[in-house]
Amino acid sequence: MSASATADAGAGLRSEFLQVLLSRRRDLQVPLSVEKGSPVRNPAVPMESCPRKEVENFKEKLVEENFYLITELGEQGRLPVLLLKLNDHVPKRKPVIVFLHSSYKCKEWLRPLLEAYASRGYISVAIDSHYHGERASNEEATYIDALKSAWRNGDTMPFIFDTVWDLIKLGDHLSEREDVDPCRIGITGESLGGMHAWFAAFVDTRYSVTVPIIGVQGFRWAIDNSMWQARVNSIKPLFEEARTDLGKSEIDTEVVEKVWEKIAPGLDSQFDAPYSLPLIAPRPLLLLNGAEDPRCPIAGLEEPSSRAAKAYEESGSAEKFMFIAEPGIGHQMTANMVKRASDWFDRFL
Repeated sequence: MSASATADAGAGLRSEFLQVLLSRRRDLQVPLSVEKGSPVRNPAVPMESCPRKEVENFKEKLVEENFYLITELGEQGRLPVLLLKLNDHVPKRKPVIVFLHSSYKCKEWLRPLLEAYASRGYISVAIDSHYHGERASNEEATYIDALKSAWRNGDTMPFIFDTVWDLIKLGDHLSEREDVDPCRIGITGESLGGMHAWFAAFVDTRYSVTVPIIGVQGFRWAIDNSMWQARVNSIKPLFEEARTDLGKSEIDTEVVEKVWEKIAPGLDSQFDAPYSLPLIAPRPLLLLNGAEDPRCPIAGLEEPSSRAAKAYEESGSAEKFMFIAEPGIGHQMTANMVKRASDWFDRFL
């Protein structure tokens, strides 16, 4: 396929995905706006940090912004944002990294990472994904209830896609800020956050460097090879409800297929990893997974990573793609992964 034909195909698939996102937005005319927020104190144990630079009087120099972006109508259309950066005597545009939490966590859980990157000159940004953090009345039940509602009513897409809409709107906001270099916006996340980073970078080319951690997987491969159980078990109450509604005695392949198509249309077909990952090329992409991860089986990433590597080679940017499966590691983000992500951003952003 020629370069122009590849570009056209990529634009077409991005357009299809955007139409899926738009199909369930409550009101397309809501203008993006910003509301002031307040710091949130969360007692959850935070994630392990990456290397940080020793900055004299760091706490005094650290600037914290808490605000909400209004991305659509309704309670979930109020996107909580936490931004950290160092105060500069001479204002200048800086690179940004967006960090995305895993299931049942929140933006405050990411604070050690945000501070570490801020110490090294980045603007660090974290959000609460749909039905998490400030957008949840109960840590787990709010998200599970939203998934069940999406299955019953098909009016929202709480698994991955709704938060990707938020990330497009976040890209709008960041690109307009006077302290941001709009050509240097990176994105990363763990588990659910890794999926958010993957799909946001696929659909929005403003995300110029991407590092999904233990999030990328082949959804269709898992179905075809009966390796979907671990992913399903991570949000099992949803699938149990679907099983009951479909009159099944147990969760089977048909239940899994029907749930994905209802709550995230195209997830296991045209938008799956073999088709969406290569479209991130030639922007730098580092995939970090555990070699023994049951939720993101490595065998299911052979085709996506092979296709992505080919896309990077054809675009003359083979050095900008890397897939690392850490031996002996399951569904876990390790200190080594955090360090590799840090090195990747330092290299390319």
